[in-house]
Amino acid sequence: MPDTAPEKMVTIFGGSKCTAESAEYQQAYALGKRLAEAGFAICTGGYLGVMEAASAGAREAGGRVFGIVMNQFRSEPNRFLTDKVATDHFYDRLQNLITRSIGFAAFRGGMGTVTEVSLVWNKLQTNVLSPRPLVLVGECWRNVVANWEQELVVSANDVGLLDFAANADEASSIILQRSGVTV
Repeated sequence: MPDTAPEKMVTIFGGSKCTAESAEYQQAYALGKRLAEAGFAICTGGYLGVMEAASAGAREAGGRVFGIVMNQFRSEPNRFLTDKVATDHFYDRLQNLITRSIGFAAFRGGMGTVTEVSLVWNKLQTNVLSPRPLVLVGECWRNVVANWEQELVVSANDVGLLDFAANADEASSIILQRSGVTV
């Protein structure tokens, strides 16, 4: 499969169950806004929680927002999308979320977020994707990755493919620097 990232787009992963009052919602909103202000399009899974927050922030800044949605889901996509890409299968959805982007950020979420992060990380590890930022935002990720290092076959080189950020400011700085984009 070709390694394609057609435009300056960042995919933001995260849970669908957080509310507007939660830290991850507020940080995802701030990251979507900062990246859109820097000229990036945003790509998300298109639904609620972190996906909605990043979409809302990007739209407020006048950015383009892609939602990669599933035809099988009964819920409606969030109202902040400018473009909707409907898929029939989870793997197609994951591929769309990954191949469109030159960088990734992940906030706290559930097993869907873990799946997304794991797949991007594995594609970076195996050079299926050219080097690009995979930023894990929030302290929860340090604990998760440390546990994986301890309990699974995860090396220091593997962890070196990841970037960690405490908040949206750090995440946007890492993405801008690592993607070679000047503002």
